[in-house]
This record gives sequence, structure tokens and C-alpha cells, in this order.
Amino acid sequence: MGQHARVLLIDDDQDFRTSVKCLLEGHGCEVFEADCGKEGLRKVLECRPDLILVDVMMECDSEGYGVTQAVKCQDAFAECRDIPVVMVSSIQESPDELYPMAPETDMIRPDRYLTKPVEAAVLFELVDKALAGRPRQAVRPT
Repeated sequence: MGQHARVLLIDDDQDFRTSVKCLLEGHGCEVFEADCGKEGLRKVLECRPDLILVDVMMECDSEGYGVTQAVKCQDAFAECRDIPVVMVSSIQESPDELYPMAPETDMIRPDRYLTKPVEAAVLFELVDKALAGRPRQAVRPT
């Protein structure tokens, strides 16, 4: 099902990006990469992915939360709000577990949360479920 899905992978770990990119491309996905949140947000607008995979800790300990909040809440990304955001992190607790009483948790809550290392079968199932029935995004001219 991953055929022609456009996935944006935002992670500062080059080895992780390389391995996940190989897995996703083998599953039929087109993969775009970013090594930090700022570049990732630029690519969200540029590439219009079908799915975003983002790490939590990059240049700062909560950068992935900032990316998620931007995509889900900021006006500049209004046309991208329906893109599923999946956090993939070595942090074992999801935002709901880390911040159970914080009202802001809704703003940083991803559509799914996975911990590293990620098993290929789990990744493929996640991609297929997240993209089921979604119309593919057209590339925006630059």
C-alpha cells in the first residue's frame, strides 16, 4: 500500500534516516529528508508529504514537539493540518504520558507515537494505515 506515498522524515540522526529511508523506499514510498525542525517545516510546505515522521530531540530536547505544534496549529500550515504526524523517538513516554495535566498537550500530540528502534513491520503497518484512503498531495511548484 505504500506505493507512491510521500513521506517526510525529520531526524538529526543520519544513520536512522538512511535506514528508515531504505525501508520506506523498498515499501514503495518517496522519501524526503530533513535533519532539523526548521528544515523539516520548510519541506512540509515545499513537498506536501502524505505523512510526516519526526524525532523529538534534535537541536533541542523538544524540537519535534515544535514541529508538531506548527503543523497542527499554526496558520502558515493550515493547508497541511490533515497530514498525519508520527513521532519516532528514543523517549519512551508519549507527550500524553510526559505531560498528563498540561492543557497544551493537545497542541503537540502526534497522530501516533513510536519508540526507537522501530521494527519494519510496525513501520509499514503505520504507513499503510495512516495513508489508507488519503488522496495523494500534489507537489507545489517552487
